[in-house]
Amino acid sequence: MDTIDLPGVSRGVSRLILGTDYYAPEIMERIAPIMDEFVAIGGNTFDTGRIYGGGKSEAALGQWIRERGNRDRVNVWTKGAHHDADGPRVNKAAIDDDMERSLEALQLDFVDLYALHRDDPDVEVGPILEALNAHIEAGRAKAIGASNWSYQRLQEANDYAAAHGLVGFSFSSPNFSLARANEPFWKGCVSVDDETWAWHRDTQLPLLSWSSQARGFFSGRFTPDNRENADLVRVFYSDDNWARQRRASELAAEKGVTTIQIALAYVLNQPFPTCALIGPANLDELHSCRDASFLTLTEEEIRRLEG
Repeated sequence: MDTIDLPGVSRGVSRLILGTDYYAPEIMERIAPIMDEFVAIGGNTFDTGRIYGGGKSEAALGQWIRERGNRDRVNVWTKGAHHDADGPRVNKAAIDDDMERSLEALQLDFVDLYALHRDDPDVEVGPILEALNAHIEAGRAKAIGASNWSYQRLQEANDYAAAHGLVGFSFSSPNFSLARANEPFWKGCVSVDDETWAWHRDTQLPLLSWSSQARGFFSGRFTPDNRENADLVRVFYSDDNWARQRRASELAAEKGVTTIQIALAYVLNQPFPTCALIGPANLDELHSCRDASFLTLTEEEIRRLEG
């Protein structure tokens, strides 16, 4: 599997990143085969987060790494400083506390990638970067990034880092897929729009996309008349997205692949470095993602899909 390079990470980051948000030690028999096969097909990067399952996701991932003895062959990416019931908590105290809790749950000395799960525009970027750099200096994180930050805040942060001799964000993780979001899936989430896309093209900052397959919008299970999934209806149902789905289906038929594979290939065939977070429920879905990662789309095909 192809990889991208991130400063500070000793090995490349696989273009497919395995999401583990629902993982827990109690279901290890079900999830371990997926993690094993992900590594077997060339994947090496796993995504988790402090809030996922109240720490159970991190615990499950850490358990699997210990049992397989493969820490030197995989990248662990976790996220912290997510808002809570009291509101935003993007500050040094929250970052420090979440990092400590994450490493404890993972039972690791460090993570390869660390990202802030949300932003708080009321907090200046300087103290945030200084807090994160303290963890880099202590060896607890190798690379830092931001999930659900606007490109303006990312630029501000990296300008500050450059001016103050700090390590800046080496990646961003917004929602990016062939389907354009009508509104945020969750409060505080960021989806790529035209301006964000252009910024990534110009800066070449790697983009690690969550909901890269639009939560199954291109799977064939959904139609304009099927409105049973309220969140999918709210976020992705639109005339433009149904048109994108039709064009993806047409291109898939021409290439002898599936519509959802075209949707994943779209994310991976951009003019800037991209990785796609995937959440396969079984080995068949994982293999579908693997095959999609090998698809090459031309600029003309990309423009055709976008309409």
